[in-house]
Amino acid sequence: MSATGTPPTAAPEREPQEAQPRRRDPLWAKLLVVFGALLIVASGTLLIGYRLLVARANGSVTQNNLLGDAGNQAGRHVNINGPVNMLLVGIDTRPGQNPTDQSRADSIIIVHVPASHDQAYLVSIPRDTLVPIPPDPATGWAGGKDKINAAFAYGSRNGGGVAGGVRLLGQTIRSLYGIGLDTAAVVDFAGFQQVVGVLGGVDMCIDEKVTSIHVGFTADGRETVPFRQDADLSLHPIPGVTPKVYEPGCRHLAAWEALDYTRQRDLLANGDADYGRQRHQQQFIKAVFKQILSAGVLTDPGRLNRVLDTVGKAMTVDNGGVSIQDWIFAMRHIGGGDILTVRTNNGQFNTINVPGIGACEVLTDTSLQLLRSVRDDTVATFVAAHPDWVSSS
Repeated sequence: MSATGTPPTAAPEREPQEAQPRRRDPLWAKLLVVFGALLIVASGTLLIGYRLLVARANGSVTQNNLLGDAGNQAGRHVNINGPVNMLLVGIDTRPGQNPTDQSRADSIIIVHVPASHDQAYLVSIPRDTLVPIPPDPATGWAGGKDKINAAFAYGSRNGGGVAGGVRLLGQTIRSLYGIGLDTAAVVDFAGFQQVVGVLGGVDMCIDEKVTSIHVGFTADGRETVPFRQDADLSLHPIPGVTPKVYEPGCRHLAAWEALDYTRQRDLLANGDADYGRQRHQQQFIKAVFKQILSAGVLTDPGRLNRVLDTVGKAMTVDNGGVSIQDWIFAMRHIGGGDILTVRTNNGQFNTINVPGIGACEVLTDTSLQLLRSVRDDTVATFVAAHPDWVSSS
């Protein structure tokens, strides 16, 4: 990789696709992680055969009973006639990591669809939120207080894997906030680098200056780490190395750039750390699916097959025992303009230091009110009373 942003050993990136006309992208297309299929309609015309597409998605996306006894009706067959709550977990596996190794959740999002099925709310729970985590005899976790992303780690250890991590995280959310979960999905951001590679890169609008702590370049263009990080997480620049910087503005990112950008939380210009990284990861997933929805992909069967195969390797989905066809039909009225991101703590830090755990986030009373509105299917009422909590990103 050189300072110009071109990996020296990788195949050349594809040229960016020409801008396509804007259209109403359904929620279930943007969130393939939840529904496991793409049913794309433009100008009333089905672009791809319904049965063929559903069969292809079924064969590509890994499906598993992730929630176990943490899900509504034990995850066997969810009733989708009423409100639906979906748990989305973003993880970032590193090269050579065993799938059964302990890992922590980078991003935790509850997608709430009200009983009317005409709106969707994305509610992120900060990964450093201090919570009581229930005991998990299956993995030897005795229970106690920790950051909420540790629930995924404790559930995934000792062979629990991704399913064990989602199950304990789901149990933590249900026991603490009373939110029943109907379906779940795990997105591996490292796996999404391969998706972006197949797409030929991704178009993203960077909303703040971001300096990478993972990728830098020497004067002769050699890639290396630009900072040394101590045990206390303090950063020290390495002399002679210039870090990769992502300046604000809309641009086309190569696969390695997109992954590096979504990993950053330390040197964000706005100082929003985890809140910024969560926002950037959500923007990244939306940008990827917008690219998948472009005519250049949908009208190229070979390329679409490669995309779906790669997406399937980056995701694991629990569909709650409901067929993909039923999910698609139930969510057919939700369009891209009907998806709102609601920020816990209004995107502001509320940090305390806990001995033995470190810096933790504490949800405010208003944030707890937001989560109760998810439980009670009254999020629309909460949003009407707190319009400034809705993110414009």
